[in-house]
Amino acid sequence: MASALKDVFLLLVCVCVCFCNEQEEERGNAYMLFAGKSKGTPWPYPKTMTSSKVQVMVDKDAFVYSSSEECAILTEAFVRYDKIIFGSRSPSLMFKPWREFRATRDRLRESSVVSSLIVTFSKCDNSYPSLTSDESYNLAITEDGKATLGATEVWGVLRGLETFSQLVYKTSDGSYVVNVTSIDDAPRFKHRGLLLDTSRHYLSLNVLKDNLDVMAQNKYNVFHWHIVDDQSFPYESYTFPSMSRMGAYDPFKFVYTPNDVREIVEYARLRGIRVVPEFDTPGHTQSWGKGIKDLLTKCYTAGKLNGDFGPINPVPNTTYTFLQQFFNEIAQVFPDKYVHLGGDEVSFDCWESNPDIVTFMTDMGFGKDYSKLEGYYMQKLLDMVSGLKKSYIIWQEVIDNGAKVANNTVIEVWKDKYQEELSRITGLGYKTILASPWYLDYISYGTDWKNYYTPDPLGFNGTEAQKELVMGGETCLWGEYVDDTNLISRLWPRASAVAERLWSPADVNDVSEAAKRIEEHRCRLISRGYPAEPINGPGVCESLYLYHA
Repeated sequence: MASALKDVFLLLVCVCVCFCNEQEEERGNAYMLFAGKSKGTPWPYPKTMTSSKVQVMVDKDAFVYSSSEECAILTEAFVRYDKIIFGSRSPSLMFKPWREFRATRDRLRESSVVSSLIVTFSKCDNSYPSLTSDESYNLAITEDGKATLGATEVWGVLRGLETFSQLVYKTSDGSYVVNVTSIDDAPRFKHRGLLLDTSRHYLSLNVLKDNLDVMAQNKYNVFHWHIVDDQSFPYESYTFPSMSRMGAYDPFKFVYTPNDVREIVEYARLRGIRVVPEFDTPGHTQSWGKGIKDLLTKCYTAGKLNGDFGPINPVPNTTYTFLQQFFNEIAQVFPDKYVHLGGDEVSFDCWESNPDIVTFMTDMGFGKDYSKLEGYYMQKLLDMVSGLKKSYIIWQEVIDNGAKVANNTVIEVWKDKYQEELSRITGLGYKTILASPWYLDYISYGTDWKNYYTPDPLGFNGTEAQKELVMGGETCLWGEYVDDTNLISRLWPRASAVAERLWSPADVNDVSEAAKRIEEHRCRLISRGYPAEPINGPGVCESLYLYHA
């Protein structure tokens, strides 16, 4: 008996030791990527970059920006980046007109000190960035202290300014230096988006602006604003004010007024970021129905009204009269060419229970195939929005359900087995945006950023023609458990991993090499005042995040 108990005891000890070893190994794996930080290396990594170990001093007190053209966007950007690089300085020290700069340059003391950034470009577009904007640039810092930034469009200058700000770093004695560097850069994908959900939790303007700042510092160029949903309708419509008055969490405190929307669109424009609003229909519209009578489908049980409401009712003409007026407003408020029209997660149960819809299905020859009803609704909506000279994006379910939509519709892929979905949808000739592997509201312990770093939007079976239909991708942060308190820290620098995948060449994919750079980038964001969370395990940044209660 004693021997048997001893054997059992030894077995339990072995199990415990093995389990503990597995736990330690798992924790060790979580930390194994941490290998220090790089110094003065940009994120996302440029298309081509050569850099030496030769350092050139940067003269903070004398540093100026000189531009070949006057451009309001750049004037604002110079002020912004000067503060990012050097902290507070007098604005009078920052600029030297191009002609004056060229006239005096020959008289400058020859030295290996960078005292200016010379910016040249061909096109100052003070309107809005677009899908076709040219964001390419070239940047050079030479041993003799010359720093030049060239681009075709102002949007490329903005991206180059961000890279320049990341190349400059402080030494241990507090001096500013930059390595001799040559960069030729352009994004791999035109659409590099980040989705925020402001329905489940309201997000303040300050947090939205902070996030736009960090997006620009990661070279994202699309803010996909999922502005309303079932839970609340915080968009204050001037055509239908009852929608936010009755559908928002609070009609005064937790809404985005027309002025608020203009402020966000302008803030984004100055950073080269497009604002693409999403008004998701016919599902995800419970908050819409609170302010618009008879918009939603009335649900039945055993032939009797049960008090519940389903998706938008696609049968009455009044539905399309409302939608026409509403999207007329949206087309005017949001200047981007694209609007996201949703179309995801439409439950057919309520439609199937409603006798008026059943009759309509019979009259239209749809039988019991409610995907045809969804297609009918979506095509009428797409035609309507197209008539407003807008292009549109929809979620993949519309196509998955067999609905037929216009050939120029952009499909956003968000479900599992996305490689198969990309192959199928591009095979049908549709342009696509990939979101599936980049849902950052799913969190896990450890270095989960590498899970977002490795997926490739073109990593599916398809022809070159199919892969040319992939416009890019989006990082998504849904709002069920996110508000002002944790949005920035939950997103960053995890979203930085996706930013590099969408900007940098496909062969920039070494996780161990990227670990050092993303560690530096995380500390860079901390030094700029953003609470970016630890990403590679134990370590410390030279600058601590200063919490303000």
